[in-house]
Amino acid sequence: MDRKRQQALRMLGITISYYRRAKGYTQAQLAKEIHVSRTHISNIEAPNAKTSVSITLLMDIADALDIPLTYLFDFHDQIPD
Repeated sequence: MDRKRQQALRMLGITISYYRRAKGYTQAQLAKEIHVSRTHISNIEAPNAKTSVSITLLMDIADALDIPLTYLFDFHDQIPD
């Protein structure tokens, strides 16, 4: 995986973690809400994240966190070319 994609996955994980905490959810609570394992959420949020995430799962995460899907991608301008 190239560096830009790795950075994007890392920033996505950080963003998901931010909104999850803002909602007051633990990883386990979010996982239960969207029917995945806590380990899967942990892998997505990990600083060295290499776990690809489907758009369907991102939609589920956004719905569970009561945020627009686009909020998960607000980091796009922070990824160096």
